[in-house]
Amino acid sequence: MTLLHGTWEPEPAARWEDGFLSGNGHHGALQFGDPTDERVVVTHHTLVRPNGAEHARPPRLAAELPALQDSLLAGDVHAAESFTDRRELQWVQPFHPAFAVRLRRTAPAEGSGYRRSVDFTTGVAQTEYDGRLSRVFVSRADDVVVHQVTTPDLDISLDHRLPNTPHGLAVGHGAVLTPEGALLTLRARYPGSDRAYTGVTLVVVTGGRTTLTPPGLRVTGADSVLLLTRVLRHTDDPDALAEARALSELLPADREDPYDGLLARHTESHRTAYARVTLDLAADPAERALPGSSLLERPDSPALLERLFAAGRYHLLSSSGLFPPRLTGLWTGDWDTAWSGAFTNDANVNLQTASAACAALPEVTEALASLIDRQLSDWQDNAREIFGTRGAVAPPHSDGESGLTYHFSREYPLHLWTAGADWLLKPLVDHDETRGEQDPRTARALAEVALFYEDFLTRTDADGHLVVVPSYSPENRPANAGWGAINAAMDLSAARHALRTAAAYHPEKAQAWRALADRLPPHRVNADGALAEWAWPGLDDTYDHRHLSHLYGVWPLDEITPYDTPDLAAAAHRALELRGSENDSAHGHFHHALVAARLRDGERVAHALGQVLKGDFFHISLMSAHYPNRHVYNADAAHTLPAVLVEMLAQSTPDRLVLLPAVPATCPRGELRGIRTRFGAALDLTWSPTEATAVLRPTRTHRVELRTSSGTEPLDLVAGEDHVLRLEAW
Repeated sequence: MTLLHGTWEPEPAARWEDGFLSGNGHHGALQFGDPTDERVVVTHHTLVRPNGAEHARPPRLAAELPALQDSLLAGDVHAAESFTDRRELQWVQPFHPAFAVRLRRTAPAEGSGYRRSVDFTTGVAQTEYDGRLSRVFVSRADDVVVHQVTTPDLDISLDHRLPNTPHGLAVGHGAVLTPEGALLTLRARYPGSDRAYTGVTLVVVTGGRTTLTPPGLRVTGADSVLLLTRVLRHTDDPDALAEARALSELLPADREDPYDGLLARHTESHRTAYARVTLDLAADPAERALPGSSLLERPDSPALLERLFAAGRYHLLSSSGLFPPRLTGLWTGDWDTAWSGAFTNDANVNLQTASAACAALPEVTEALASLIDRQLSDWQDNAREIFGTRGAVAPPHSDGESGLTYHFSREYPLHLWTAGADWLLKPLVDHDETRGEQDPRTARALAEVALFYEDFLTRTDADGHLVVVPSYSPENRPANAGWGAINAAMDLSAARHALRTAAAYHPEKAQAWRALADRLPPHRVNADGALAEWAWPGLDDTYDHRHLSHLYGVWPLDEITPYDTPDLAAAAHRALELRGSENDSAHGHFHHALVAARLRDGERVAHALGQVLKGDFFHISLMSAHYPNRHVYNADAAHTLPAVLVEMLAQSTPDRLVLLPAVPATCPRGELRGIRTRFGAALDLTWSPTEATAVLRPTRTHRVELRTSSGTEPLDLVAGEDHVLRLEAW
């Protein structure tokens, strides 16, 4: 582990939130506890607790939609509050941990040199003391939690007793000796449900003796102990012995160095993905050597930004596979996960995946694409049941099983929100532009979204513009109207973008879809000179809010830029100046930073970064919290920070490259290597206070526009030929 690509601590983690993390996008592992009672919490993306949402359907409101539209257009600003089937708010099924693998042993001798660490290049979380090791990783190659211990004497068990375990969880344990090794099982059935999950741990002992001590086992005199763990969610009764045999097949026939072989298979894919992009801010080597807890006390340190950038990409990669990251990534040590640990689609998933294309993590994009593709039929149900249209509408929340819209209430009428599909598809479009190919799944989903707008956009205003009605700006409301309104800026931008992007993927429909997009109204600038959150006259802005949905046209879209639409960009900047931070949520601060970077405001980027870095948002694990003072475990800040740092250094569209648009004074020099542009070139960037050098490695021949602080010039790029840019002023 190099100091740029890992973190370490000299003390054990007493809290699960501070435990070091490993994951492969399916299974997760969270290592914490002291040497006498070490715990590895095992998670799996599919583990959600039945709460009634497994049977929930979208509300059947299509027949009532025309009357609602009439009322809103007639000036009834509260009409949408009764557009409901009067159900109670239904949360999606909550994400939860499976169990902890517990290792109990004698205390180490005084002065045994305890140290724990995680290596981002391999995904190995490790504790060491007195020459003994306990190291854990989650294999991308074999989809198994691998845990090796070199303590000779220890007790091993699978323990479901984690914070807030639900009353009535039916748990059964098993411990047997098999030809493959000792087998520990834990089977848990949810209260009042036919659904269950089973954990299986195969324990392979080298050079020692194994004694069953149900529900666990005792190992004595071992040279090393290898534990292989998997979790399966199910409704039937899986064959635990068959699972043990499957795990044993991962081991080499001669049983020599099984850990090293498993690690080598995993590292081949993990290291390749992680190492594609690196950030070096020329930090002080002495600061780079500090443990993470000490670095977090130095919020202005370039070494802290380096480590958080590396940790953010590591955690984002590790939590993406079967699904993209949840609100908690892939990890939790508590059954009472905030906001159900959902995939929250009106900011959180979108922010967390913002760096997937530019920071060269197609694994994240693939996870998101797979989730959308599996849920597209549910999106179609949402469109049909709520709006009476063809096409697709994304849900505001998902547990991974369902893509249906059923989480809404009067105060959060998220069933009115129609922009979610475009936002979720934006990273997939960026990825296609980066590689120069169109994914048929993205093309199919875009066509469905365009069909929705064909059927939904039927009302017009006095000027003949189409009207988005009802319209909702997450999770805000006009100061003088109800929660559902007309022509939210985000809805206008999303509809325009979805229709024009779908047209690019489907030439046969391009003329009709572009014509529909052109009939949407322009954005409105309010009396404060700010881009209005609702383009409908008479709707007043509510400024103090954590979401910046109305600036969707700035980021992540390129609808509003300082170069193409300077007047709108100035209005967007004024809107950013007026925006409050409300409850100081991490996603609000970093969303602010991303918009500011697009508007070339480095000071505002630095301020937003400072609000998080100085607000005690990061746990010692370098996973983040939703609120200051490490309140509510949440991955938004951790996973979004790499996107913020990339955006302040380099931005691209299919026809433009912007270099060093918003570099804070705290980052006067550095190197960013391996990022990807949307015109098909890799980019290495080096900068100092007096000069900068960019090396472009294009994969296709194309002319793009270069933008720097000193002006504009064309770049003619030739596939396979490096292009070197030297800037004396930037």
